[in-house]
Amino acid sequence: MMDPKAVIHLVRAPAALSVPGDVLAGAASARSLGKATPALVAASCCLYWAGMALNDYADREVDARERPHRPIPAGRVDARFALALAGGLTTVGLGITTLAQGRRGLAVAAPLAATVWGYDLVLKNTPAAPATMAAARALDVLLGAGLGRLRQAAPAAVVMGAHTFTVTTLSRREVAGSGRALPAGALAATAGVTGVVAGASNSRRDNGVPSGLAPLAAYAAGVGHAQLAAVRDPGPHRLQRAVGAGILGMIPLQSALLAGRGARRTAACLMAALPLARRLSRKVSPT
Repeated sequence: MMDPKAVIHLVRAPAALSVPGDVLAGAASARSLGKATPALVAASCCLYWAGMALNDYADREVDARERPHRPIPAGRVDARFALALAGGLTTVGLGITTLAQGRRGLAVAAPLAATVWGYDLVLKNTPAAPATMAAARALDVLLGAGLGRLRQAAPAAVVMGAHTFTVTTLSRREVAGSGRALPAGALAATAGVTGVVAGASNSRRDNGVPSGLAPLAAYAAGVGHAQLAAVRDPGPHRLQRAVGAGILGMIPLQSALLAGRGARRTAACLMAALPLARRLSRKVSPT
């Protein structure tokens, strides 16, 4: 019988807390928050977990050399099980989307699933990897908007895609380390994303204060601090921490996008998950 703890580590289960905000931000941007949104969140999490399982299946030989503690090289999970789990979770994610939105929902969910599989099996070790992962996150935001409302959610999708591009670029060097230029570029990108979201929030104010300022500050401080530390010491340990901070930093960034569209209560609920995500990340690494 498969060890449940091994499966949790395989799919980086707690890291899925960084996923619901994509769908919520897309739905808020398109004014489509409604009964279908929780189902789309569930579908998005399934596709995320599928990608994590598929990632370890595709990287099993590399992990045997560089990360022998991962479930497959450690012998805790069979590689065939990981592949089957990825396929099953993908099917469930697409099925939930269809139940929630009908076949129209597959217009976004199917390309999202294809992007996840294409990244893990073909593109991960190519120069196209960061752009492909960014596209997956952007599509995740658009999933929340729904077909016919994609244009309204496009700015939020671009923001999440840009942040994901930065995190993925860093992750490609987290085992071997890098020069200072790479984390310095990531830090500049984080500052750019912060500026863009802050500028967009200026158009919506609560009692004279731009909406989403608090979660945006948390994003800039948390992600920026880890990236600055990597600039000072661009070794594997600091880069891994910067990547982890970038993944968890998606939560306050998504919250800022939600608050900027007037969904302040939803943004507050999402931010409440950040301490839990941080606590769980100490037990199950998000990378």
